[in-house]
Parts: sequence; structure tokens; C-alpha cells
Amino acid sequence: MVKLSAFADEVVNNFSEQIRFLVEKKIKYLEIRFVNKKNILDLTKNEVNDVKKILDENNIRISAIASHIGKVKLDEPFEKHLDKFKYAIELALLLNTKFIRIFSYYPPEGKNIDDYREEVIARMIKKLELLNNTDIILVHENESHIYGSTAERCLDLAKSINSSKFRLVYDPGNFVWGQKIVNNVEVCWPIMKPYVAHVHIKDWKLGSIDTGSIPGEGDGQIRELLQELANMNYDGFLTIEPHLKSAGQFGGETGPELFSEAVDSTVKICNEVGLKLIN
Repeated sequence: MVKLSAFADEVVNNFSEQIRFLVEKKIKYLEIRFVNKKNILDLTKNEVNDVKKILDENNIRISAIASHIGKVKLDEPFEKHLDKFKYAIELALLLNTKFIRIFSYYPPEGKNIDDYREEVIARMIKKLELLNNTDIILVHENESHIYGSTAERCLDLAKSINSSKFRLVYDPGNFVWGQKIVNNVEVCWPIMKPYVAHVHIKDWKLGSIDTGSIPGEGDGQIRELLQELANMNYDGFLTIEPHLKSAGQFGGETGPELFSEAVDSTVKICNEVGLKLIN
């Protein structure tokens, strides 16, 4: 069965209001990224405990820690970044989620990311070593300009790392925005499919830079992707991340009305293609 989740920080900055929106839309999972304008990895332990209290009171669970781990240049200090990752593990355990979303690094300024393949893989393996004795899984998102920006390099990571604790996030909108691939479900999906454990619903129109589209109205082939998921009896999360007002390197803005439209459109398409959502 499929569980609907959301990047509710796109709805509103205030965390309590984020949760109120999820409750009103009957969405029981949150992909947690920003809390009151503060990145989840920058929260103190006391602040995280306050977050957990609000989540528990409203019966909202966490689909993934939407970290920005791996969204730094490879020539920036690794140990400091690794400390952030260690904190992400603590938060995943505290908030009772098995997924930490990650990325696969930008190259140093003026360099080609292809030349840093071995370094990227070595860093991923270093992270995986820290997951011993946990059920946590790293889910790597395809994103522009990082090593895993293409389906082929995402596959390379998954096959080379060869761990059940390393899986892929499939984000169709990022392929349209980042690589201008308008048939990504035919081209990218078959390559990544065996390793995909998490899906983001983000649509985009070819040529648009600043804002996304209502799911199903862009060039991201959302309907086709959801049909594929229905055909394979996908058992996991669909996390809505529409970026309908603005998009940036570390997040986006949509607002309550447009986000509600994005949710309704996604649910409608799921029903039409036979993808069953857990209520």
C-alpha cells in the first residue's frame, strides 16, 4: 500500500500550522525538512523533542529525514559534514523513521563531477558504516549538478555501493528541470526502478525555471509514473513537493491553496490509475 506524505514546510513556515494543514488534508506523514524556518539538522535536542510532542499529539509520523547531507562541494571539510550526518541518524531514531534522504555532492568549483566518482562512493560507504545496528536506510535523490544527477549515475551508485541500506529516491520533476528530459518515465525510470524505495511527486514544465506545476499538468509524466507504481504494487511513500511558488537549492514555497490543489490532483490520479493509498 502507498502512504501519502508531504514537504509541509512548503505550505507555511510555522510548524504547528504545517501539522494543522496535514491533519486537515488527512495526510498522516511528514517529510521533515524545515521547522519554523530552521533546518531539521540545525534543531537542538530540546527543539526536536518539542517537534516530536506535536507530531505525537496529532498522530503524524515522519516518512523521512529530508536532510541536505551530500549537498555540499567535495572540497569542503568532510568531517564537519559527517558530524551533521551523525546527528541525522540520531534524529531518525528519535523520530522513528527508517529513511534519511541524501545527495551525492557537488564537484569543486570549475571541476567535473565525473572525475570524483571514487570519492563520492567512498563517502557513501563511510556513512553506511555508521548505520550498523540500525534499521535506517539512506535514500539518494536525483538532483541537478551532483554526481547522481542522471539515472545512469544513480544506478552506478546503487550497484557499486551494493548495500540494502542504500536505495534511490525517484523525483521526476528534477529530471525535467535538471536535464530537460520530458520522457523520464520511459528513459530514467527503467534504469533506476530496481533500486527505488522512495518517490517524490514534483512536476515541472520544460523551460520553466522558477516554479513547478500541479502534478499531472507538467512534463514530469506524473500519471505515467503513478501507473508504473500501480503496476508494480509499489509499497512505500509518495511525498508531495510541488514548488509551485518558488524553488531553491534547499527547498521551495507553495502555500496552502496551491499545495491543497497538488494533493488533490495527486490523489485523483492515483485513484484513476488504481494506485491504492492508505487513508
